Amino acid sequence: MKILYISPVSVTLELENDSIYFSNNFFDVYINGKLKIKDCKTNAFSIYGLEPNKEYEVEALNEKNSFKTKKVSEIKNTKFIENDGIKNVTKELQSLIDSCKNDSILVFEKGTYLITSLKLKSNLTVYLKKDAKIIGDINKDNYEVIPPFEIINGKRIERGVFEGTPRYMLLSIINITDAKNVSLIGEGTIDGRAELGPWWIDVKNLPYVRPHLVFINNSENIVLDSLTIKNSPCWTIHPYFAKNISFFNLYIENPKDSPNTDGIDPQFVEDCKIIGVHFSVGDDCISIKSGKLDLARMHEEVSKNITIRNCWMQYGHGAIALGSEISRGLENLDCERCFFDHTDRGLRIKVRRGRGDICRIDNILFKNIKMDGVLTPITMNMFYFCDPDGKTNYVQTKEKLPIDDRTPYLGKFTFKNIEATNCEFAAGYFYGLPEQFIEEINIIDSTFSFNNNAKEGKPIMMCDAEVCSRKGFVAYYVNKLHLKNVILKGNIGEKIEAYNTKEIIDE
Repeated sequence: MKILYISPVSVTLELENDSIYFSNNFFDVYINGKLKIKDCKTNAFSIYGLEPNKEYEVEALNEKNSFKTKKVSEIKNTKFIENDGIKNVTKELQSLIDSCKNDSILVFEKGTYLITSLKLKSNLTVYLKKDAKIIGDINKDNYEVIPPFEIINGKRIERGVFEGTPRYMLLSIINITDAKNVSLIGEGTIDGRAELGPWWIDVKNLPYVRPHLVFINNSENIVLDSLTIKNSPCWTIHPYFAKNISFFNLYIENPKDSPNTDGIDPQFVEDCKIIGVHFSVGDDCISIKSGKLDLARMHEEVSKNITIRNCWMQYGHGAIALGSEISRGLENLDCERCFFDHTDRGLRIKVRRGRGDICRIDNILFKNIKMDGVLTPITMNMFYFCDPDGKTNYVQTKEKLPIDDRTPYLGKFTFKNIEATNCEFAAGYFYGLPEQFIEEINIIDSTFSFNNNAKEGKPIMMCDAEVCSRKGFVAYYVNKLHLKNVILKGNIGEKIEAYNTKEIIDE
């Protein structure tokens, strides 16, 4: 049992075991010898109701760990702010936030707080108690329009960004911008209420990009912990040019049919931890990005050092997606002990010509992953057709084109101890470029079994993608496909269908 995070009022811990998201057995959690949580079941869990600057001992499963909560300079609360959910209290809350000293904590007391947009500041902990709820304004005319970028001390800083491009957009509901050492925590709820507003209706014709629910921009040392975050107008949590960011023990919920409601979209991030998060969303649960080519060429930063562990992904298009806006590439992604539950795809890589030669995705590890009802567990698609130019001949032609500064690269991928049940379309579908093969795919000690009543469909989004059902591993333009102790159950046809694949090892 290890400590993930300590706040002035809480501690978040994670069991160190081999189980996936859930522990093998129910267990009780004690603080200073007193029962605090009865019949806990998840590997990651949080304890709230502690006091600042106080020593505690936590005990669970016969393990003990000592810690001291963080001290604060002052405690402020919202007891004088109206909390009926009817009056918009943005100004009152913003004034309260602005008045907080460094290293203070702002406590949201029981009640419902209607806001348009809040801007959090550095060196602040915002704590939503269990019965506290922040709800979003559904009148789009009340939101501030933010520009694509501004110039600060001669440096360009993007402000409005969506799908890899600077855009005019509406200010997000919760904003952490140009800030350090910010924690947004608690057992309360942040509800964007997008289902009541214009946000999910005719989204392509709205005058500005919809607000995110939480936007973290040009910031570092940021923690979100334990909250329920739901019904986002667009992407739910968008970290952009952020360092040392952590998302612990969250519940992120959007309806299955809500458009573009990704769970977490890390973009140009470094040192990002996503641990113990339960996703149920209308698009990708986690989508790692690094801009489209024009934006990526302006920056040297690469999305790198991302850890995803003990998460439960439900009902998204992809459990974990890489792209499609990923022109700066990705380095060092470790995903382990996660449950992919009825997502369309497990790992979903979506790139294409035009993302650029700086789009290099390499050193990717998935291990100890359980999937159930995932249509296609692993997909790598270098012909992804979204965007206005995605269906052009340049992007979609299967002719071998010259490798140039627009050609992306997919490197080494390793999948170990994968258990996928009730698959439908294919176990894995890999489609490189004729001019740029996927370098290496290793699948080790894994089992893929198919639903006997599997429907058919397209495993990847490209213009001439085949419709299939219960296929094994399909590989186009791959340098090395290595299967070791991989079992297929219920597939139709060959275990491996390979086209223009240089080396195939099945042992």
